[in-house]
Amino acid sequence: MKIQPFSFQIEPAAIDDLYRRLDMTRWPDEIPGGQWDYGIPLDFMKDMAAYWRHEFDWEAFQRSIHAFPNYIAEIDGVDIHFIHIKGSGEHPIPLLIAHGWPSSFYEMLELVPFLTNPEQFGGHAETVFDIVIPSIPGHGFSGIELRPGFEDRQAGELLMKLMTGLGYERFGAHGYDIGASILGLMCLDHPDRFIGYHTTSPGNPSPYVDSNSTLSAEEAEFLDYQKQWGREEGAYAHILGTRPQTTAYGLHDSPVALAAFILEKWHYWTSPKEGDVLQHFSKAQLMANVSIYWLTQSINASNRYYFEGKHTRWPGPGEGSPVPHGVTLNAQRNERPPRSYVERIFPNVIHWKDLNAGGHFIAAEQPAQIAEQIMAFFKLLRDSPQDALEFYE
Repeated sequence: MKIQPFSFQIEPAAIDDLYRRLDMTRWPDEIPGGQWDYGIPLDFMKDMAAYWRHEFDWEAFQRSIHAFPNYIAEIDGVDIHFIHIKGSGEHPIPLLIAHGWPSSFYEMLELVPFLTNPEQFGGHAETVFDIVIPSIPGHGFSGIELRPGFEDRQAGELLMKLMTGLGYERFGAHGYDIGASILGLMCLDHPDRFIGYHTTSPGNPSPYVDSNSTLSAEEAEFLDYQKQWGREEGAYAHILGTRPQTTAYGLHDSPVALAAFILEKWHYWTSPKEGDVLQHFSKAQLMANVSIYWLTQSINASNRYYFEGKHTRWPGPGEGSPVPHGVTLNAQRNERPPRSYVERIFPNVIHWKDLNAGGHFIAAEQPAQIAEQIMAFFKLLRDSPQDALEFYE
């Protein structure tokens, strides 16, 4: 596997082009007093666009990425970007961290100091990690095959080859959203490679249930709510799952359209009914993520996963993984399945913590708490008397 250092340099012409497009934005009208009921309010988007145009610190943005060792690996002809940080102390645990959508590797950087140097934050020095944070294929700085049918399981195979090429025969993992889907399928396909797997998106991928499945009252209530959530919030998934190319023209061409599309999800999947996403994330944080999508022109490739999901071989009847599993629940109701539902596919749940706080992007929102839960899960594994874990092999 060919690996090279990666340096992210923003061309001045790219910023000039962005500024021209922002200056030429043709703003829509708005129902008076609509607030967030119709989507992102006009005043909010004008404020975020003005910040991006006049205040966003591009040099600080670049420095924040270059503060970590970045690499590009060529795997099966696809360039995979990743950050690789060695932990302090002896016997660090290799940990693959997979981001979600519409997000990027940038979100997960908040976890790094807590996991690689836990003693600086009051943690235990014996539970420390070597961190690998890839850009999922088709997201950010990672390439993707431009052909039909590239889906979660194929992305997982590339990440597995990345970990092998880095010398990690066995490793732990943490992820959520599409990252959880990819990692969960990897746990099904390669259980022997995983020390353990922690997630804030339990039930993704979902276990197989049909009309003949016997569900508990809690499971039935959860699945009913999932259907309700899909009706109220899932229009994006339906259009991306059926006609993703149609949405690409506006998102690829207009920075305001792209920002609105991404920021809408960060708001509705994080914020309470009152207030907005800026109560949880800084403008710099939010627009750094949007800028990665804009500069790498990757929104269409990332959106296509919804369409290509029809090609994915999802878990079948009775299919599960023996990989030790850890769960941390946030406050998003649609991401809080009952434990019995999760155990249909991951029967070896050894850590279950309900924070009842935070939203979908909780790794960036509350990194100290998520890092604490990751460390607690792997400490349980490390202290396990089961010789079969071969923890540091």
